[in-house]
Amino acid sequence: MAKYDGQFKLKVVLDYLSGRVGGYVLVARIHGLDGGTVKQWVDSYRLHGALGLRPKGASYDVAFKLSVLERMQHGRLSLRETAALFDIRCADHISKWKRQYDMGGLDALKDRRGRPRKMPAKPPKPVDESTSEERTLAQLREENEYLRAENAYLKKLDALIQTKRAATLKKRKS
Repeated sequence: MAKYDGQFKLKVVLDYLSGRVGGYVLVARIHGLDGGTVKQWVDSYRLHGALGLRPKGASYDVAFKLSVLERMQHGRLSLRETAALFDIRCADHISKWKRQYDMGGLDALKDRRGRPRKMPAKPPKPVDESTSEERTLAQLREENEYLRAENAYLKKLDALIQTKRAATLKKRKS
């Protein structure tokens, strides 16, 4: 939501343009604003009329951002002048674009918000090559032998743990 509505901005701009009140700073003081804000509104009004004072929620593509930065550099314009010229409501956006471009080039100006375009594919489930009915007798014996070895290993591990606990308890008691 915008801090100031279009009617208030228009009233401030018309006060300045009437010339009765004075300069940017005096008009700003009367309305409780910053002088730079009044100047920005007046510049935007002069270039784009009353539409330049309306809230604008815009998304800018890479080509537009690059053209803004090039125009600012070649014309030696300030951030506020460039913002008014291109009808960009917040001059800080241009400053951010310049930093991004200086650090990462053209690729850094791309908008990276939102969801990724494509969901990553799930890895395929391992396919059980043989069903229980198709197993051969040799495969079943091999699996049985493996399970017996695993069971024996776990029993020995449990016995070692029990022995260690008993030794620890014996040390505590004595």
